[in-house]
Amino acid sequence: MIEVQVVREGSTPLLISVPHDGRHLPDAIQQRMTPQGQDIPDTDWHVAKLYEFAGDLGASILVASYSRYVVDLNRPPDDAALYKGQVATGISPQRTFAGDDIYLDGEAVDGNEQAERVHTFWRPYHSYIEAKLFALRQKYGYALLWDAHSIPSQVPRLFDGELPVLNIGTNDTLSCAVTIADDVFNVASSSHYASIMNGRFKGGYITRNYGDPRNNVNAIQLEIAQRAYMNEKSREYDDTKAKRLRDTLRSMIGTFISSAQRHHE
Repeated sequence: MIEVQVVREGSTPLLISVPHDGRHLPDAIQQRMTPQGQDIPDTDWHVAKLYEFAGDLGASILVASYSRYVVDLNRPPDDAALYKGQVATGISPQRTFAGDDIYLDGEAVDGNEQAERVHTFWRPYHSYIEAKLFALRQKYGYALLWDAHSIPSQVPRLFDGELPVLNIGTNDTLSCAVTIADDVFNVASSSHYASIMNGRFKGGYITRNYGDPRNNVNAIQLEIAQRAYMNEKSREYDDTKAKRLRDTLRSMIGTFISSAQRHHE
């Protein structure tokens, strides 16, 4: 089993999950990949760095070290589609968001290998989330989960036009109490960033599976358009942009914590 990367243990009911900033490709997998696949273009670049401040707010932080091309931690283990009628990228992606082959001819991942990857790479990450949320509920009476993502502002194969910067997902209100989600969204919408809730991104498997407000687990996914904190062409982190964005993220996460506390008093 693969060790997950726990960046920080916190002092509040909040766990922040960063499942798609991992860059590592095991040699045996990398050797079977096309140059486009080895370039791992669909990484959520620098999201772990962007959220480093959250430790100061008392959040626990969990970051995946392996690339989503090894296994997509935000997809269900049975690989069911998250969005009906839309392009599905899969738990063991075979193509990039742009539609390029990830694997060389004859090297695609079959069902047996996919099951092995789920056991080896997917399960440890989710076992940690399950155990952590259980421990937080035991300690505080409730738990909070923030699933942190980013994506290029334009991906024609997946969606039309340009994304708003802040895309909040609560699985159409099923993963987070409405009052808490509304408080967080009000912070986002009052910022200078274009914001939307439950638009193109409603939350992936992590948000949908663990968010259970009736049992005191509130989960939010935030998908950030990468133009807000980096150069999308060069993939370089932009400190000036990122500092500005972090001010808004700090307010959103602080509100998530405080609103949930009021909700559960």
